Amino acid sequence: MEKVPLTEQGFARLDAELKKLKLEERPAVIKAIAEAREHGDLSENAEYHAAREKQSFIEGRIKELESVISRAEVIKVSRMSGSIKFGATVTIADEDTDEEKTYQIVGEQEADIEKGKLNMKSPLARALIGKDEGDSVEVRTPGGTRSYEVVSIAYK
Repeated sequence: MEKVPLTEQGFARLDAELKKLKLEERPAVIKAIAEAREHGDLSENAEYHAAREKQSFIEGRIKELESVISRAEVIKVSRMSGSIKFGATVTIADEDTDEEKTYQIVGEQEADIEKGKLNMKSPLARALIGKDEGDSVEVRTPGGTRSYEVVSIAYK
């Protein structure tokens, strides 16, 4: 089985979500199903069907999280240094607009562009990996080729 790289924070977040699903969400939905059954005819019982649908989602997410956690390779980012690699927090500047953005390069399970978590398989992350401060990279985007300069690299 393929290992899933995760930062310590990412692993903790997924583990907390799994515990919440198992200890809070699952028992709550089981209780909701039991209460909905008491209302009688299940064929026209919207509460019952909604609770069963929610239960299906919760069970699916639990299985997904258990799979990811069992294959997790937790990487201690704070012990790393040097050129850009998994876990690096990178500040880049668009060479056309001088607009700066900061991203942390993470695995697929942690990626959230809105929070500055960049999937290591994305075109931008792949272009940045192996680069040092001051290096320039070109990235093909749907809007055309963009050039960025690596302003800083940190491992937090």
